[in-house]
Amino acid sequence: MKLTREIKTAILVISSILLFFWGYSFLKGKNLFDTNKKLYVVYENVAGLESSAPVTLNGLKIGKVNSISINPDGKLLVELQISTDFPISKSSIAEIYDSGLVGGRQISINLNLEDKSEAASGDYLKASSKLGLTDALAVQIEPLKDKIEKLLENANILFENVNDILDEKAKANLQNTISELNSTMTEFSGASKNLNQLLATNKSKLDHTFTSLDKTVSNFEVISDSLANANLGKTVKNLEKTLANVDKLLADMEQGNGTMGKLMKDEAMYNNFTKASSELELLLQDLRLNPTRYINVSVFGKKNKPYVEPTETKKD
Repeated sequence: MKLTREIKTAILVISSILLFFWGYSFLKGKNLFDTNKKLYVVYENVAGLESSAPVTLNGLKIGKVNSISINPDGKLLVELQISTDFPISKSSIAEIYDSGLVGGRQISINLNLEDKSEAASGDYLKASSKLGLTDALAVQIEPLKDKIEKLLENANILFENVNDILDEKAKANLQNTISELNSTMTEFSGASKNLNQLLATNKSKLDHTFTSLDKTVSNFEVISDSLANANLGKTVKNLEKTLANVDKLLADMEQGNGTMGKLMKDEAMYNNFTKASSELELLLQDLRLNPTRYINVSVFGKKNKPYVEPTETKKD
């Protein structure tokens, strides 16, 4: 059978249309002759997920996102093209996650190994979405942001109160105080320089002083060792014994025992002692005034003069 030119032209046009449609679909990521499994997931928010995004299983790429469309209820329908023979259960979860700072959003298949019912092409998987790094950071920063705003508000109120308290006079006093503090620090700096100069000038004397102090400490250590080696216990015991005897002697004196005790407690002895002292004083006075009465040397045998008791005038 011989084909006419019209039939050949029609076959060529139809082939061109089919080839163009296949090429267009291929460029969009679709393969008309592809027999891969098609699964669907409905999300409230795809959070930046785009078509041709990878679909992974435990980090291994097993497919891609074919398309994302909007349902009449406003939810987003995502078509997944799965190119693996590994059985994916119907209760598995398709979770959107952030692959990195610049990697974009992807879908990870979280398997339910306990479910043995395998999902066929056209089935729907459960949807899940994990916050990206930026979103998670924003969630954590949100409470901190509120606290910072409250802190700034309190700081603003504090500064307003400070401004109300610090009138012109208080501000002037504060400026004077700061100026005086600056002068004080300047004087302190000068004093510090003078002290450094003084230390530098008297460095040799200070070294000599510290050397002498070291010798003194060494001598004190020697004395301390000597005292430690001395029999201080025996000395202390003897001292305690001596003090006990002194206490006993003082107690006897207080009770009137012994010569000193009787002298302190016996009034008659005290009076006799006082009287004897007075008579001894009169005797010595008379001996001074009339020595010839007691020492008489006579060549011719002259008689002694009779004793005359000294008067009060002579005593004076």
